Amino acid sequence: MTGSPHPAGFLLLDEAWVPVLDAAGQRRDVSLLGLFEEAPQLRMIACELPSQTFAVLRLALAILHRATDGPVGEAAWRALWRDDRLPLPDVVDYLGEFRHRFDLLHPEEPFYQVAGLRADKDNTYGLERLIADVPNGMQFLTARAGTGIDSISPAEAARWLVHCQAFDSSGIKTGAVGDPRVKSGKGYPMGVASAGSLGGVYLEGASLRETLLLNLIPVAPDWRAADELDLPAWERPPQTAVEESEKTRGPYGILGLYTWQSRRIRLFGNRAGITGAMISNGDPIDWQDRHRLEPMSVWGRSGPREKQQKRVPVYLPRPHDHTRALWRGLHTLLPLAPSPGSEPQQRLSPLVQQWLARLTVTGVVEPDRRVLHRAVSVTYGTQNAVVDEVYGDSLTMNVLLADEQSPLRTAALDAAGDADAAVRVLRTLAANLVRAAGGSGTETGAADRAAEDAYSLLDRLFRDWLAGLGPASDLADVRTTWQRRVRRAVRQIGDDLVAAAGPDAWVGRLVADRNGVEVHYSTSQAEVWFLRSLAKALPMAVDRTHQHEEVPQ
Repeated sequence: MTGSPHPAGFLLLDEAWVPVLDAAGQRRDVSLLGLFEEAPQLRMIACELPSQTFAVLRLALAILHRATDGPVGEAAWRALWRDDRLPLPDVVDYLGEFRHRFDLLHPEEPFYQVAGLRADKDNTYGLERLIADVPNGMQFLTARAGTGIDSISPAEAARWLVHCQAFDSSGIKTGAVGDPRVKSGKGYPMGVASAGSLGGVYLEGASLRETLLLNLIPVAPDWRAADELDLPAWERPPQTAVEESEKTRGPYGILGLYTWQSRRIRLFGNRAGITGAMISNGDPIDWQDRHRLEPMSVWGRSGPREKQQKRVPVYLPRPHDHTRALWRGLHTLLPLAPSPGSEPQQRLSPLVQQWLARLTVTGVVEPDRRVLHRAVSVTYGTQNAVVDEVYGDSLTMNVLLADEQSPLRTAALDAAGDADAAVRVLRTLAANLVRAAGGSGTETGAADRAAEDAYSLLDRLFRDWLAGLGPASDLADVRTTWQRRVRRAVRQIGDDLVAAAGPDAWVGRLVADRNGVEVHYSTSQAEVWFLRSLAKALPMAVDRTHQHEEVPQ
């Protein structure tokens, strides 16, 4: 009977399926209700992939938003923050109203699925369609190879189901009977799932309770508006194989975004094991200018769309650069001061970060608090039809860095710039040594390797330095300390490059510059240029009384 649990079901409210770390660092699984009950004692949600954690967190946030009716206003949010626990009675009462909609195996309204979804030929399907770390047809790339994936537990299937709705790749899908978009039994590409376009960002506190609240943006002026049409998937009529009409699907707010049904899915199996999954096209989403609705992503202006639509600004989410550590793009996380004049900002920080800035400025969050900023995004390959890489990185920062007026923030951004400036000098050294040895100097291989080594060495140094910043920091002193650390690290790599340059580079040669003037390139000359340029890039690191000792004569 619709609306009633059934004995063979798997109720996500009661069954343990969400991986967490507790305060002691022990990993275990909890139910959805257990997640909220134990949140003050839990450290974090700890799924198999960063993207899976992100998707499950958004599911939990949608529930908490509804259970708190918003929360409505900043005062209501502050009351939640001051309490030692989450509003558990409200959560229990709310979930009780929709209990059967959280049954993974419900015969008529299974969670995040379409009951009776089928293809024209009633094919059978494997689990590689569902599990993101098992590329379809490329099992030799996965750690699961040789172990078999004939069956997984309902708990694991629930995690991959939530992940699939958020991060599934594009490409041709199984054509569902009843879907008018299907041609010759195939569902043609409609883009990656909803969160796959995001440069995901969320804030992590000292406990899961703090994490949930820090990312719980209230209904308030300048933050987000309440819309009665904005509902999570379990409060809406069950999906069918057909794409929902644009007039009714929204998105109307974060509840719809956090539970967006990007795919039509049906799991095969029972409580003993899930043995397959049919995945078809669901509801597409256009992310353009959704920055006031979606709080957990970095945004940037889209030049092509601005040109096409002849208007400015046009904003789209910006996935993270998977080739760079998060600290090297620190400016993309932090709120910007308003642009001078009327020029729209080139990028927008995540709304959760702007909310943290508000809490810091108003004194709700104490200024000596440190918060972990986590970044998540997915890189897709081959026409977005496969998952190439899942990106996850984090930075621990004092909350004052969220305030665009904070000198602490300026010091952090300048310190990241110090590292980049020093690495540019190192790249030039590598190129000059190539020229001295007879190469053109335009090849980037040696410079790229040197830069990679430098950033690898600086990575932990910067993270530790950044985590140590606080309201009591002497900014001139900590900046000097940082520049000296950078100088030692880059100098070490530079010395190794010089030592390995070889006899041809030590002899050197004449090379004409762009003006036709011949310049002698040699190892000793390259080292002189390197040390002088490094001193200019890191002036606070130089002991002026002994500066002459740094430069070979």
